[in-house]
Amino acid sequence: MANKQSYDANSIAVLEGLEAVRKRPGMYIGSVSRKGLNHLIYEIVDNSVDEHLAGACDTIYVTLEKDGSCTVEDNGRGIPVGMHAKGVSAARVVFSTLHAGGKFDNAAYKTSGGLHGVGSSVVNALSTYLDVQISRDGYIHHDRYEQGRPVVDLVDGLLPVIGKTKKTGTKINFLPDPEIFEKTRFKEDEVKSRLHETAYLNPALTIVYEDRRGDETEHIEYHEPDGIVGFVKDMNKDLEVLHEVIYFKGESEGITVEAAIQYTNEFHENILGFCNNIYNAEGGTHITGFKTIFTTVINSYARELGILKEKDPNFTGADVRNGMTAVISIKHPDPRFEGQTKTKLDNQDASRVTSKIVGEEIQLYFDKNLEVLKTVIGCAEKAAKIRKTEEKAKTNLLTKQKFSFDSNGKLANCESRDASQCEIFIVEGDSAGGSAKMARNRMFQAIMPIRGKILNVEKASIDKVLANAEIKTMINAFGCGFSEGYGNDFDITKLRYDKIIIMADADVDGAHISTLLLTLFYRFMPELIFEGHVYVAMPPLYKVIPSKGEEEYLYDDAALERYRKTHTGNFTLQRYKGLGEMDAEQLWETTLNPETRMMKRIEIEDGRLASDVTAMLMGTDVPPRKAFIYDHARDAELDV
Repeated sequence: MANKQSYDANSIAVLEGLEAVRKRPGMYIGSVSRKGLNHLIYEIVDNSVDEHLAGACDTIYVTLEKDGSCTVEDNGRGIPVGMHAKGVSAARVVFSTLHAGGKFDNAAYKTSGGLHGVGSSVVNALSTYLDVQISRDGYIHHDRYEQGRPVVDLVDGLLPVIGKTKKTGTKINFLPDPEIFEKTRFKEDEVKSRLHETAYLNPALTIVYEDRRGDETEHIEYHEPDGIVGFVKDMNKDLEVLHEVIYFKGESEGITVEAAIQYTNEFHENILGFCNNIYNAEGGTHITGFKTIFTTVINSYARELGILKEKDPNFTGADVRNGMTAVISIKHPDPRFEGQTKTKLDNQDASRVTSKIVGEEIQLYFDKNLEVLKTVIGCAEKAAKIRKTEEKAKTNLLTKQKFSFDSNGKLANCESRDASQCEIFIVEGDSAGGSAKMARNRMFQAIMPIRGKILNVEKASIDKVLANAEIKTMINAFGCGFSEGYGNDFDITKLRYDKIIIMADADVDGAHISTLLLTLFYRFMPELIFEGHVYVAMPPLYKVIPSKGEEEYLYDDAALERYRKTHTGNFTLQRYKGLGEMDAEQLWETTLNPETRMMKRIEIEDGRLASDVTAMLMGTDVPPRKAFIYDHARDAELDV
């Protein structure tokens, strides 16, 4: 690959030391759950992708090794190994100093996803070990760290050379530290989805993935020459599409904007935003700019064509985006994000430039493709009619409530009004609800029983959703309203409970109920998930009572197998078929007590995967849904 820009020891800038990372890992990688664990891989991969963006790398290898470690190798220029101003090799500075990297000015990288320069050093700090080989200038240079501390002696301040090579690039192998992370097994579904996403966003890049942890090695090559057009086609592969994908690309003020748009015969929008290859789960200024100008353009055309009369109100943004699937990818030389995990873009110039380019390009397209324009306006018309029906339903919900927050018959509320301390358990079934009410700590734990399976909101319009008594009760209890899409009528500051905990039986039916609830939250209250308020309780499957020693609760079949292997004496095994079989004391001890319970927090890591899983779970194709629910019924890290 051509060396487009200078990248040597002088490209590495240093801001501050590494001490805080192990003490507060969540500040740097979002959480110490599986989402944070996978984030380690993405930090290293993003650095390799930055090499690709600089024109110096076309292949990245990502390998999940048998021992639980991960190896990321690229054929870029190799991290600079020369002497840094600090008196040691620049590569040592990169891995051992926070905010050290080549991304702080535009000399080595024009655009970069690994913006903050914390990627490599944070991964290093949170790993049992990190081993790096750098191929550069004809030699292979080696370094190694344990919990962030270097264990290789430098030679006159430089890394030791362990061989010669004609290749260039960086190879990093690291093992996550179990002292930091709740679990240290990488979740392959999310990793593969993220790598595939990266390939769509970089059509000239090839990513080779291998998972060597099973009996057979899984090998996949991700190469997507169609780019984000292929991305949109993939997201819509099981849907009825209404036209070919609209694609355009433009540049202004040093910012590149790329968009792919396609409408389907579905009743919701699916818009994914990316900046410098990083998925922005909460959108940001580029998405705001896109939505605003697209709505303006469609309303302007609707009036020109006489579809909207003089007295008619404009279509709303939600009307215009009804049925839209879109990927908006921008490259920005100096992006600002809210937080290190880069979930929301904050640059005002991104909104202005996105709006300018989309406005110009979409009008050029529609002027040449009148039938597609009429299709889009038709979607907006249909959405507007449904919206008016739903607004009546919403008004009925808000003005004709048959029960108040505290006095409705289903909710057993807690005594505290301090939302930061309160939690609400959504419990399936009256018997389990009765046990939970007896078992709970009334001061801070509220119980809401629901009967049977709630409405599948993936296939229902809002008026039907709001007419559902169970959903109405939940919206009322949470206190923060609801929205279709992110934001809108939803106000997270009014949330009455810090934790919303789904408590269903440990079987396939229970998993289905959990999934229905998660679909409701994802489609109508996504901020609850983004802000980390939604949990799923993990009731035990078994209780073992040994002839000698203490009784134990076991949470899955694997735990029972381990117990059988490690305990030689006789024991009695009790199998819990449902929460209703536990008495109040057992329910408190296993599922309600914050000191002893197990819960999983629901996290959205990947927009494409979340939308795919939700559509698959809640769609019309029954066999894959049943298989997925069965496979994940006891999955302690179902980060949907």
